[in-house]
Amino acid sequence: MSDDNKLSLSGRGTLGVGKGPDSGQVRQNFSHGRSKPVVVERRRKRVLKKAGGTEAASTTAQPTTEKPAQKPASPPQKQQQRQTRSTASKPKRSSGQDSGALTNQELEVRKRALASLDEERKRAEAERLRVEEEAKKRAEEERRRKAEEEALREAAEAARRAEAEKAGVAAADSAAAAPAGELTKAEEQAKRLAEQAAKRAAEDKIRKKAEAEARKKAEEEAQAREESTKKADAKKPASKRRETKPEEEDSKRSRGRRTRGGGDSRRSGKLTVNRAFDSDGEQERRRSMAAFRRAQAKRRGGQSIKDQDKKVREVVIPEVITVQELANRMAEKATDAIRVLMKMGMMVTINENLDQDTAELVVRELGHLPKRVSEADVEIGLVGEEDNLEDMQVRPPVVTIMGHVDHGKTSLLDALRETDVASGEAGGITQHIGAYQVTLSSGARITFLDTPGHEAFTQMRARGARVTDLVVIVVAADDGIMPQTIEAINHAKAANVPMIIAINKMDAPGASADRVRQELLQHDVQVEAMGGDVLDVEVSALKRQNLDKLEEAILLQSEVLELKANPNRAAEGVVVEAKLEKGRGPVATLLVARGTLRVGDIVVAGAEWGKVRAMVDERGRQLDEAAPARPVEILGLNGAPSAGDDFSVVDSEGRARDVSQYRQQQQRKRRQFTTPTSIEGMFSQLKEKKAEEFPVVIRGDVQGTVEAIVQSLAKIGGDDIKARILHAAAGGITETDVTLANASNALIIGFNVRANKQAREAAERDGVPIKYYSVIYDLVDEVKAAMAGQLGPAIEETALGMAEVRDVFSAGKSGKAAGCLVTEGVIRRNAKARLLRDNVVIYTGRLSSLRRFKDDVDEVQSGVECGMAFENYQDMRPGDQVEAFETREVERKL
Repeated sequence: MSDDNKLSLSGRGTLGVGKGPDSGQVRQNFSHGRSKPVVVERRRKRVLKKAGGTEAASTTAQPTTEKPAQKPASPPQKQQQRQTRSTASKPKRSSGQDSGALTNQELEVRKRALASLDEERKRAEAERLRVEEEAKKRAEEERRRKAEEEALREAAEAARRAEAEKAGVAAADSAAAAPAGELTKAEEQAKRLAEQAAKRAAEDKIRKKAEAEARKKAEEEAQAREESTKKADAKKPASKRRETKPEEEDSKRSRGRRTRGGGDSRRSGKLTVNRAFDSDGEQERRRSMAAFRRAQAKRRGGQSIKDQDKKVREVVIPEVITVQELANRMAEKATDAIRVLMKMGMMVTINENLDQDTAELVVRELGHLPKRVSEADVEIGLVGEEDNLEDMQVRPPVVTIMGHVDHGKTSLLDALRETDVASGEAGGITQHIGAYQVTLSSGARITFLDTPGHEAFTQMRARGARVTDLVVIVVAADDGIMPQTIEAINHAKAANVPMIIAINKMDAPGASADRVRQELLQHDVQVEAMGGDVLDVEVSALKRQNLDKLEEAILLQSEVLELKANPNRAAEGVVVEAKLEKGRGPVATLLVARGTLRVGDIVVAGAEWGKVRAMVDERGRQLDEAAPARPVEILGLNGAPSAGDDFSVVDSEGRARDVSQYRQQQQRKRRQFTTPTSIEGMFSQLKEKKAEEFPVVIRGDVQGTVEAIVQSLAKIGGDDIKARILHAAAGGITETDVTLANASNALIIGFNVRANKQAREAAERDGVPIKYYSVIYDLVDEVKAAMAGQLGPAIEETALGMAEVRDVFSAGKSGKAAGCLVTEGVIRRNAKARLLRDNVVIYTGRLSSLRRFKDDVDEVQSGVECGMAFENYQDMRPGDQVEAFETREVERKL
């Protein structure tokens, strides 16, 4: 569109086509004789004429509401004006007074004038602030009301259009279907729609009128506010009169242009050459909208638009967090967080860690809400809430078989299961916990846990007592109460678990059940036959006698306990055993305590986690789910957990990974070396460092057996030597184990496992010893012998006699000799001797000579005088004591 036909607003606010700038046509020449006509705008010049001290614009200038610029006065005229104003402002003084001082009366008058002006300024400022606040509130209410009315109007307009379309379609259908004489209904409907449209038009007209009145009222208030400000400034002294800031001048001019023109003049028209390069500066380039908003924000107190729209966030703060991560969670710049920390006296970078207290202060300073969390919070909710009584169902009892080694625990369980497991155990003893579920002839089910009886498996027995409902303590009728039997009784009492005494081997010669009952009284166990409340059953696992009575006693005790669990929830329980199997990976035996474990569940067991890929029972049958009190083996964990760890089913892999990482971190912290907190602790550590170490790498078939071996080796040795476990885990011996043992000169012990080909080759090449065992007795005995061999034979000392030095005399070439009297025992020539002075040893060595008068003798008895000379020592004195002794080597035992 050309400038001749551009749109503009006239002075009355009506839209019309204004006259464009004068245009002319010139011809523009180019190289090679080329030229073309070009249309240009004719520049309009303003002619200033002096008429009566005022300046008038030429008739060619566009009409404007701004005052014409005054011609700047010359420098002499400005100086003369300043002198005139200063002369006029000076008060008249009497001729008798000093021209440089004011009278007291004049000072009082000036003080009162200044005070009144200051009060008037304060009142005007308060009135201005009040008017601005009221105008701001009214503008906000008006904006909200307009937004609501606009939304209602749009909704009504949409509804009206929908009704009109619907009514038009209905009317057209009825007109097409009705006869010529039945068109009155369609006409009435069209008339009704027309009336509704007229009504809505009238409502729109009223609304627009109200908006115009509100806009006019706001403009009047703004004008009144400006006038009050001008009046307040006029009353102030010339020195304190507020100068109008450039941004306020621009704001007033832009507001005046919007008021007069009915819109924003900055957006009207286009920037021409004349407007951009006006010589008199009439048309200056306007500031951008962003600059205008910044000026408004500055007047409001420096609050930016961004700060007005700032969103308050709830920031999660862990125990340790970096500055960059904290800023990201607040959606703030890292420089802002660093600035807050610098105010607190902390010079940090974006990668430095902050504790929770400091991070919380930063979050509050930046206007957000902190929420403190701990690393341990990942375990919150891992163990479910207590179950309701109406959801509980009866479950089978979990029974643990305990007792002394070789008292027939596994044989008794075999008789109950009608299988032969004892023949498969090396050495005839149980090396790890076995978990089985037996279905009796009556249909009842009992879950049995078979624990080892050897003393090395104390922790495994304690673990079995913790996860069980009932303990059956097997006592051989021919042996009676033994050490491991006492330990089993103590474990059951500590776990507060009821006991049943199974007196086994009643068919053996010399069996006496009464003797067993009498011995149990010494350990505070009273059976029913002795007036107590503990059930006892006389059985024979070999002859299968009274097994039904034992089952009845177990079921009777379980009914008294009222064992129940909720199967309709996520599974929870205990890891009974764990191991590494070739081709299967980590295998864990779990005992479900409550809930139902299913294939595909995500399980967290101790510090390990995984997804249940397969689940089998004690007979190797595949299972899809396991109810409460059911022992199963699962595959799919990423590592072998520790026996006795709790397991839980979680809803996602992310949650399982977080819990596993937290528990592994806690385990690493527990393994770290702790500094001694006392002098005694420091000296004890120094003493331990003096003892020799016997490094060992242990590999076992299951985790529980590995723990038992570690505990057994920890008891071996004393102040001279101790076993140092470099690595202990379940699984076969690998090349990594050989490398570790080679670096530390360690012994590799394999219990029911073997080394792979690479490990064997590496061991042969590096000379690393590998010992294989299947019975824990042999392992402990051989390690003891190896540790004793590393120390070498022990040196024993035997005292021979004592003598007292009576005199010291010269002995020729041999130097000095001591005349002594043997007071105790006997003194031999080749014996070792100590010289004591005031009960302090000052010499230890050998006798170089032993004489009786002038003759050399082999020994001198008690009560006889003799002469002695010592090897490489001559500082003997009367009164010293001589102690003669002999040493010999003996085989060391641990």
